[in-house]
Amino acid sequence: MNLVIQGEEVDTPDLKALAKIAEGEAIERVSANAFRIANANAASREAVAAHCERAKLDFGFVADGHKLSDFALLAMDMDSTLIGIECIDEIADFAGRRKEVAQVTAAAMRGEIDWPESLRRRVAALAGLDEGVLAKVYADRLRFNPGAGKLVAAARRCGLRTLLVSGGFTYFTDRVRERLGLDFAYSNVLVVEDGKIAGRVTGPLVDGPGKAGHVARLKRELGIARERVLAMGDGANDLAMLAEAGTSIAYHAKPVVRARTTYALDNVGLDGVLNLFPDR
Repeated sequence: MNLVIQGEEVDTPDLKALAKIAEGEAIERVSANAFRIANANAASREAVAAHCERAKLDFGFVADGHKLSDFALLAMDMDSTLIGIECIDEIADFAGRRKEVAQVTAAAMRGEIDWPESLRRRVAALAGLDEGVLAKVYADRLRFNPGAGKLVAAARRCGLRTLLVSGGFTYFTDRVRERLGLDFAYSNVLVVEDGKIAGRVTGPLVDGPGKAGHVARLKRELGIARERVLAMGDGANDLAMLAEAGTSIAYHAKPVVRARTTYALDNVGLDGVLNLFPDR
């Protein structure tokens, strides 16, 4: 195994200490903010994790030679994973109800309340808003997280199919899919009537099981084995989807998600995936 260390800044003393902890050999630079420690002992994971937490570094034990092209499907959550906002919280801001909606969103992402019930409550808070606020949120507030374009471009270059699966709304996922050139995108349909948000969604619910169902279906339809699926998310409603993947990544995620994924990226952008799995 190789031990990949990355962060905003990776200091030499930390690298040397981690090489000693992991009983590794040569240290080589992977990118501007990432290094690889060769032949590391994966049994040192707990001690490595403790040092990295103190030093604000991300780490991952990766099999030697494992590349991005070894995967066939990249599945991603949207809100707070691919993009830096929770769209529903931003919409609620226009109704003067951002705080209460954001509190429900946060509790749902931590797994503290039932997700479908949280969606019903949050969407109901949007009732009566002019549908034009959706365009304002997309144009003025939706921004991709650092490294998003680089990750997606590398995945496409390596032949992976790309899936965006979100508990948010099709208004945003359709536009993100087109903008990044993603293969598939699934989310909830927000009902608009007479130019106003009706306060409900329609169609099959894309909740935790719904997200997992889309990944499972694409695996079957495309003939992709579980070990060739790479999935990324940040909230409790992503856990079932992440479990459908052979390799899962918690991106700036809640503790409940970090505890149940293969890797966690807390200090770097989405292109940190490419330090774990090079695209060439």
